[in-house]
Amino acid sequence: MKTCYYKTHGVERSATADEIKKSYRKLAMKYHPDRNPDNKEAEDKFKAAAEAYEVLGDAEKRKVYDQYGFEGLQNTGYSGPGDFNDIFSHFGDIFGDLFGMGGGGGQRRQGPSQGADLRYDLQISFMEAVHGVEKELEITKRDTCWTCEGSGLRPGHQPQTCPTCQGRGQVIQSQGFFRLSTTCPHCHGQGQIVTDPCNDCGGGGLVRKTKKVSLKIPAGVDTGSRMRLQREGEGGRKGGPAGDLYVIIHVAEHEFFNRHGNDIHCQIPLSMVQATLGCELEIPTIHDTTKLKIPAGTQGGNTFHLRGEGVPSLRTRERGDMIVEVLVRTPTKLSKRQKELLREFGEIEEKDSSNGEGFLKKLFQKSA
Repeated sequence: MKTCYYKTHGVERSATADEIKKSYRKLAMKYHPDRNPDNKEAEDKFKAAAEAYEVLGDAEKRKVYDQYGFEGLQNTGYSGPGDFNDIFSHFGDIFGDLFGMGGGGGQRRQGPSQGADLRYDLQISFMEAVHGVEKELEITKRDTCWTCEGSGLRPGHQPQTCPTCQGRGQVIQSQGFFRLSTTCPHCHGQGQIVTDPCNDCGGGGLVRKTKKVSLKIPAGVDTGSRMRLQREGEGGRKGGPAGDLYVIIHVAEHEFFNRHGNDIHCQIPLSMVQATLGCELEIPTIHDTTKLKIPAGTQGGNTFHLRGEGVPSLRTRERGDMIVEVLVRTPTKLSKRQKELLREFGEIEEKDSSNGEGFLKKLFQKSA
């Protein structure tokens, strides 16, 4: 089981960004692999601190973690900072501050790179979730530049070898007992620099684009369901593939039905006469309407199960049940004649109960 990121850093959930950064600097210095060679425990703590900082040090990731925890992060496609090279690359500013080197270690890939995964939160109606629906999403993202095909170069031009690292993408820095190969601050680990950038993307290889995509949502989804659209995320660079788009479903509440798993719950009102004498009602379900037979003498709070009138399972497609709870209404506005009939009914009921002795009379006798 993972340890809470805030606990890993020894800070409160209300900690500021500066407090979290300060905590990470302290942990990174203490458990750095160069200070703890062949120490598996220190290595694990170093990685745990890096993972916690990648989430808590990013406002968007921290917001998801605070609201949904580890599972919420996984639903966005996040899987941790990776190995040591990834850690040094992601947190170059931290390691630069620690060791006076202006960057962490680990050479970045110089070839094609895959685009980032994206998240889209989609709200659908209760009935759309029950029956399934096809939605057209309009997303704005950074896509591969069509002019330079993600290279960042003006057509017909070539990148130049980085004069700082001589094309290696890394520079060696030493301070005390540390000797680290760090990302070149000039070319950012690419080994090359763009001297003639593409006019359309400014050398970044990506351009902002709005696109419409179709999403088929199956029947039975619920809030928190995640759907993946492959290659609909951010565009890749230098010929790399696009990332994926993860759609997180949020289902609106219904005014009559409530969902618990694959079962549907609802409440129906009955008059005193209907509950007493019994009746047959036509009631709505999430699929259509059905007849419900109410037996005589039904009490308020009684429930009836309608088999197969619930939500279809995403895995088996088998439907859950519908549970109907009865609410017996007490009349509040009565005519004179209605009051007379009720008084007459009450008198008859009192005489018929317990050999002619009323319930309250018997109760008072027992209390005396």
